[in-house]
Amino acid sequence: MSRSATAETTTLLMCLMAVAAVSLGGAEARKQQGKGTLGFYELRRGEFSMVVTNWGATILSVRLPDKTGHIDDVVLGYKNIGAYVNDTTYFGALVGRVANRIAGGRFTIKNRPYHTYKNDGNNTLHGGHRGFSQVFWSVRERVTGEFPYITFSYRSYDGEQGFPGALDVLVTYKIDGDYSYSVTMYARPVDKPTPVNLAQHSYWNLRGHGRGTILDHSVQIFASAVTPVGAHLIPTGAVTPVAGTPFDFRTPAAPGAHIAEVEGGYDINYVLDGAEVDGQGVRKVAVVSEATSGRVMELWADQPGVQFYTGNFLKGDESKGGAVYVKHGGLCLETQDYPDAVHNAKFPTEIYRKGQVYKHYMLYKFSLATNK
Repeated sequence: MSRSATAETTTLLMCLMAVAAVSLGGAEARKQQGKGTLGFYELRRGEFSMVVTNWGATILSVRLPDKTGHIDDVVLGYKNIGAYVNDTTYFGALVGRVANRIAGGRFTIKNRPYHTYKNDGNNTLHGGHRGFSQVFWSVRERVTGEFPYITFSYRSYDGEQGFPGALDVLVTYKIDGDYSYSVTMYARPVDKPTPVNLAQHSYWNLRGHGRGTILDHSVQIFASAVTPVGAHLIPTGAVTPVAGTPFDFRTPAAPGAHIAEVEGGYDINYVLDGAEVDGQGVRKVAVVSEATSGRVMELWADQPGVQFYTGNFLKGDESKGGAVYVKHGGLCLETQDYPDAVHNAKFPTEIYRKGQVYKHYMLYKFSLATNK
């Protein structure tokens, strides 16, 4: 580990902790603050490291070297922990109880209607105003050593943001090997049927956070179809082939090549192809690379879809390290169930009942193009 890498990680942690007590701010935030203790946790293996917090089970940084050996943080984030409160960008957050959108903020289970908090116009987005990204999680287990990991837990109460039933949730961040880490999410309904769709919402810029846009990154998504959306980004219920459209990333392409043809920029669910490779539903989802740094990121997961988002609403706010994130300054690849599945019987169900367990596994593998 280089001296500069150690110094930068230490500076990040010190800055976050220094502002935590005074920046969490706001009446609702103070209420939340009384329910938990804010913590920051580093996972490290050699020159590869990540920092996470129990506020929203959020990833604050992922650091690794480029082809010259220079270590950069490649995920976007705020300049202090206070900015994560009342956040609507979801930098690095674990979102739920239902990621993505629920049309009209309502759904029915067994003919019983439920109304969820509307925080995206007339719709519910990422679990509502106080979804899982806006609460304290508890540290269930923390292990150091060669393959360090941390497990956060949270019990979502019956009626939280309008969702039915209590729900026990776990997420584990683990460094699995040289330049790879996994995210494993579990959820178990305690008493009532409820929709569950968790997602990890990190924004990536493989050149280094704050270093321009991702429009010239190379992106490959292993999907032959998307679930097209209508007004307010709600799926129409159709599944449409990507062939011959700006949404075709079956072969590597730069997002900037056709983004002008996509109203607002990319923000759509891809229907993943490919056979599972391990008997557990895990398949290759996407490969992202960036030529200047030489960094390559592979994403593997066991979910049926992935939301590809190109940071369309980033607007130049100052963020960690003094970086300024311009529009399209990061991209997201959020593996998930299909959005608004509660209203589309043809989509894979996201309703789980007592005795059933929701599981979501993601694996990130990093490498350098010069090593291939």
